[in-house]
Amino acid sequence: MANVNSEAARGAGASRGGRAGMKSAMRPAAGDRAFQAFVRAYLAAAMLIVLYPLVYVVSSSLSSSYAVISGRVALWPVDFSLDGYNAVFKHSLLMSGFWNAVFYAVFGTLVNLAMTIAAGFVLSRRELAGRGLLTFLFTFTMLFSGGMIPMYLTVRGAGLYNTRLAMMLPNAIGVWYLIICRTYFQNSIPRELAEAAELDGCSDISFFTRVALPLSAPIIAVLALFYAVGHWNAYFDALMYLKSQSLWPLQIILRNILIQSEISAEMLTDVRLMERSQGMKDLIKFSVIVVSSAPMLAIYPFVQKYFIRGIMVGALKG
Repeated sequence: MANVNSEAARGAGASRGGRAGMKSAMRPAAGDRAFQAFVRAYLAAAMLIVLYPLVYVVSSSLSSSYAVISGRVALWPVDFSLDGYNAVFKHSLLMSGFWNAVFYAVFGTLVNLAMTIAAGFVLSRRELAGRGLLTFLFTFTMLFSGGMIPMYLTVRGAGLYNTRLAMMLPNAIGVWYLIICRTYFQNSIPRELAEAAELDGCSDISFFTRVALPLSAPIIAVLALFYAVGHWNAYFDALMYLKSQSLWPLQIILRNILIQSEISAEMLTDVRLMERSQGMKDLIKFSVIVVSSAPMLAIYPFVQKYFIRGIMVGALKG
């Protein structure tokens, strides 16, 4: 009995020693720990560098105009005030501009996705005759364009001037996004899968809608985010193609608010009035930045995981 107990004790000791040895073997070396600490510190510093301007803009928009112009805002709001947002939201065209921007972002993105994904899938098929020529023609338009005036004349001649379609159709396909989409289909959907579907009697359209699209959620999320941000921030196209104020997107309205808030110094004789006017202009500027950026910042966390996967898989390879 004593022998059995001693053997059990030796076995337990050996087991503990083995576990201790494994832990010591798995423990990273001092150089690795120092490198990991350096990487964490570097990433923390980079995060602070990127995050501070955002915090500063939000804090400035929530401060008084005097605190903003005197430079007292550093991190937190000073003399909490909503005067900037009141000046922005009391504009009569703000809500119509907001809903127009939402309309252009949603439906414009749908048009972009439909055309970009369809073209990218077609260009990814190696059996397509003239695939290289078509890719070259698309790429050529990315490098060379007719210019602003021919584009304006084309839109006007097509009957799109002063219509909602003028904000969606002229830039229906982004060539860079098309190349990313084509590369994604080439690298993520094997040819054997298409051949197997063809043997089962699946047509090209059925393969695209039933097989390719369900497997393309990452790249669709990436393209949707890129296109939606582009539509949301677009204002120059609206300046060229839209004459009716009822069609103006949010960015045009915010631009006009900024222009209206600028008062020439020659028109003012009171120094204190000049200070208040300049402070209010800066306050409105910060409030406009928050109002125009908040919707896209709110959407991004929901597509972040797809964004990272899609941009890595859809990157150019070879």
